[in-house]
Amino acid sequence: MPIEKNQVVLFHYSVSDDEGNAIENSRGGEPNAYLHGHGGVVQGLEEAMEGREAGDIFSVTIAPEKAYGPRRPDAIQRVPIKHLMGAKRWKAGMIAQVQTEQGPRHVVVAKVGHKFADVDTNHPMAGKTLTFDIEIIDVRAADPEELAHGHAHGPGGHH
Repeated sequence: MPIEKNQVVLFHYSVSDDEGNAIENSRGGEPNAYLHGHGGVVQGLEEAMEGREAGDIFSVTIAPEKAYGPRRPDAIQRVPIKHLMGAKRWKAGMIAQVQTEQGPRHVVVAKVGHKFADVDTNHPMAGKTLTFDIEIIDVRAADPEELAHGHAHGPGGHH
């Protein structure tokens, strides 16, 4: 069954940057699941998945414009340290979570002061050309509830 809109895709992946540094890898855990055609994965990856089938193994390199976007130099914001979640003591380069009006977001700590921290709100992978190594495990039709919610349910998806 080739991948097309409104199908649930289960896949394992690893992703590396343009220097070959490994960033993330799902192998060893549950495969990832997403509802195809609903923006559940970066645009370039969704385009590369179209028409593929369970058992396919492939690599795709995606430019920032179809991944996490370009880095925005104006994305540094000053926030109270007490709003950073994920650690007790903060240092530059650490990834923190902050609550925003759009829900929780990951930010990179740029500079730490006494009461405030400067954080970079760019996605940690913004501005990077990424290579995904993909193994498609399963492709199935989405159920009505998944279609209504716009995402996959069950292992690797939303519960």
